[in-house]
Amino acid sequence: MEKLPKIAFPVIIGAIILIVLLAKSAVTVGSGEAGVLYKTFDNGVVIDEPPLGEGFHIVAPWNKVIIYEVRQQELFEKMKVLSSNGLEIQIDASAWYQPVYSDLGRLHQNLGENYLQRVIQPAIRSAARSVVGRYTPEQLYSSKRDAIQDEIFLETKKILEKQYVQLNEVLVRDVTLPNTIKDAIERKLKQEQESLEYEFRLVTAAKEAEKVIIEAEGKAESNRILSASLTDKILQDKGIDATMKLAESPNSKVIVIGSGDSGLPIILGNQ
Repeated sequence: MEKLPKIAFPVIIGAIILIVLLAKSAVTVGSGEAGVLYKTFDNGVVIDEPPLGEGFHIVAPWNKVIIYEVRQQELFEKMKVLSSNGLEIQIDASAWYQPVYSDLGRLHQNLGENYLQRVIQPAIRSAARSVVGRYTPEQLYSSKRDAIQDEIFLETKKILEKQYVQLNEVLVRDVTLPNTIKDAIERKLKQEQESLEYEFRLVTAAKEAEKVIIEAEGKAESNRILSASLTDKILQDKGIDATMKLAESPNSKVIVIGSGDSGLPIILGNQ
């Protein structure tokens, strides 16, 4: 086997070094991720340029790239907080969040990769304590679930405004009260419902009675007016008119003049 020329060894060694350098310099940013560039010999974290987007990148081997997930993420929290009257309430909530893409370098520089534990969790816990402390257990159990959800979201978002984190939504999934308080509230709500139902029946009955009275009064007034207007003279005139119409009818009949009450005729027929 012939010996390789002496110049071949430096070329091979150079190629190996180049491959190693390329391997160390190649960075792949996955889907839903972004990279923060750290320049070892040039002021550290790069904050005045956009982060590295998805795909393949070549960076100097002495620099580093810190990968962050930038898609929306979800945080689940179980928190024990106090109501306005000092009772312990458990809130099960979740927060949808993501880092602000354009501020990813500042996020890394100021908070680091564990920004969730440093700012988001303390923020939502503080907001939950503040909001729930305004309400009674009864309000939390029955009618204020949506209200506290919105208020926790707004207060948490306000805390995170300058923390390079975007809060998209806060969902209150469950509010758990002590069993004794829950049972007392349910009994009270049941009694209130029964009371409202009884009041409704009373109102309905009163309206029906009022309707009957009004109808009776109207009928009585109608009869009174009718009785006052029917004089003997009017009755006689109406009797004469009816007799004349019957007399003109082709049906056979017998009319006895002056034999009825008040001198009105009696009509005798086949029917």
